[in-house]
Parts: sequence; structure tokens; C-alpha cells
Amino acid sequence: MSKINILAIESSCDETSAAVCSSGRILSNRIATQAVHAAHGGVVPELASRAHMQNIVPVVDVALKESGVPLEEIDAIAFTQAPGLIGSLLVGGQFAKSLSLALNKPLIAVNHMQAHVLANLIPEAKPSFPFLCLTVSGGHTQIVKCSGPTKLEIIGETIDDAAGEAFDKAAKMLGLPYPGGPLVDKYAKEGNPSRFRFPEPRIPGYDFSFSGVKTAILYFLRNAGTAQVYKEEFAATEAERKHFIEENLQDICASIQQRIISILLNKLSRAAKELGIKDLCIAGGVSANSGLRKAFSEMGEQNGWNTFIPDFQYCTDNAGMIAITGYYKYLENDFSDLSVPSMARGF
Repeated sequence: MSKINILAIESSCDETSAAVCSSGRILSNRIATQAVHAAHGGVVPELASRAHMQNIVPVVDVALKESGVPLEEIDAIAFTQAPGLIGSLLVGGQFAKSLSLALNKPLIAVNHMQAHVLANLIPEAKPSFPFLCLTVSGGHTQIVKCSGPTKLEIIGETIDDAAGEAFDKAAKMLGLPYPGGPLVDKYAKEGNPSRFRFPEPRIPGYDFSFSGVKTAILYFLRNAGTAQVYKEEFAATEAERKHFIEENLQDICASIQQRIISILLNKLSRAAKELGIKDLCIAGGVSANSGLRKAFSEMGEQNGWNTFIPDFQYCTDNAGMIAITGYYKYLENDFSDLSVPSMARGF
């Protein structure tokens, strides 16, 4: 049987990525980041879509050259259809459609969140079906039951904010530059996670909530760690807050990170025990967090579960995960026509 070569394009947010997959093996995975957003403290959609238009041709060209697969030997074009920033999605989607039409190759629309889950199928050591995947990013927090490459069911998700957003908003409150989530992880490594305590929400089932934690962090910092940490009546001066944060930054970050991680893993652990599933995965941008990776692995060892974590390059937004998803959809002849729309929401 000849190899199946998939060219994949990812442009859901602020990273332009292209990858080539050959029969389930990733040959190249190139990512162009957008530094322009740092000055604005977050992703600016209009600037993101413009940068995608500048980056997409050279990124695809480099990915093809690095893979060693000529364009004429590509069997299908996969692209991120949803969810994401609509302007960014349209750039990647229209490029993929144009390439599909020009080459007369099948088009494969991929859901970004499904692709995060299937990033765990890229390495040789893969989970067995069914497995549970905790998908955590700046915009999503979900527990997904995966019974097959294209058989995914969301059994729990956030009812308000995502875990990645909680990390980034906490970092912003601490005065850390964008993107702040990785900096919280950096400082947490040197801190005491038991120094400060933040509440864990009581949400039924496997769903999550992070809005209350964010509010607790806000008042904690506003009151400079005094006893009245969650009350509005008292507020420290700006100088007192800054001094408190400077003197306790590592412990604050460690305590915040510990609480977010415990919220995530307590729900995942409960789902695994109640459903009797022993293969567990994590995925998404927050799965690059060193504290989460360590706690997740330790939880698996303590319970006799098999744990799987993608390589760092497949945790953040990347086309490698789009390519592997496109490959499995190709095997099932799950193709799209040129009328398939890009959508800001989905899955």
C-alpha cells in the first residue's frame, strides 16, 4: 500500500503552522509565532489575520521542503475549520481550499479541539481505546472520552472560564508580561504551593469552573494577602500591593498553580475511576505546564493508570495535530467540499 501524505494547515489563533504527515508519521511541523501581540497584552484578532497572510506561504514552503515530500505527492489538504478567531481561520481555510482546487486533491476540515486530543496518537507509545483526555488551553477546558480516532465525546467542560485563561489573568494581576501563563509556571518552580490557599469550586459532575478562583486571586492581591483576602471592604494601597507581590511572587505563583492543577486533576481522576478507564492523556497549550505534567504523571503512578503527554511541539497550536487528525479522517473518506465554512465555535 502506498503512503498517504497529508499537508496540514493550522491558523486558529496567532500561530501560523504547516505540517506534513505520511501514513501517520509526522515528517515536518513548522510554526511561525506572532510577536506583534506582546505590546498589546493579548492577541489582537485583526493583527493576527494580517500576520497569517504574511506567514502562510513561507511556512507551507518550509514544511514541504523539510518533509521531503513534493507538492504533487500530497494526497489531501487538511486545515483547521473551527474553533478559533474567525479572521485567522479564514486565512488558513481559504489557502487550503485554493490549494485543494489547484491540485485537485481532497479537502479535509479538522476541528481544532479534536486535533488536540489526537496529538496523543502522534508518538509511537499511544494510549489504547477508550481513553480519557484532559484538554486544557486558553479558550477551552474539557474532559473527552475517546473511543476511536473519530469517536470523541465531551463528558465535562468549563461552565465559564478556561484554565489557560485563569493562568493568564492571574499573571496579568501579578503584573507579569504577556504571555503570562508560562511565567507563572516558571516562578512556581521556586515557590511553596502550600503558602497561600485558594478555594476549589464545587461543581457537579465532570464540569469545571474557574471564575471563582480568578475572583479569589483578585481580592487576595487587592488586599495584599491580609486575612480579609476575599472581601471588598479592605483594600491595600498600590504600593503595599506591589511590595507584597514582589516579596512573595514565587509562593503566590506556586499556590495559584497548585489550585488550578488540583481542580483539573481531581475531575479527571473522578472520571477515570467512575468510568473504569486506565489510559489517560492531557493535551492543549496548558499541557506544556511543567507543574501539570508532573502532577499528572504522579497521579497515574499512584493509581496504576497509563499516562500520556504529547511532546511540547504538539501541545500548543500546531499543524502536526491537524495532520494526524486529517490522516485518520482520510482513512474514513471523511472529506469536505469547498463550501465548508470556517467557524469561530465548534466541538
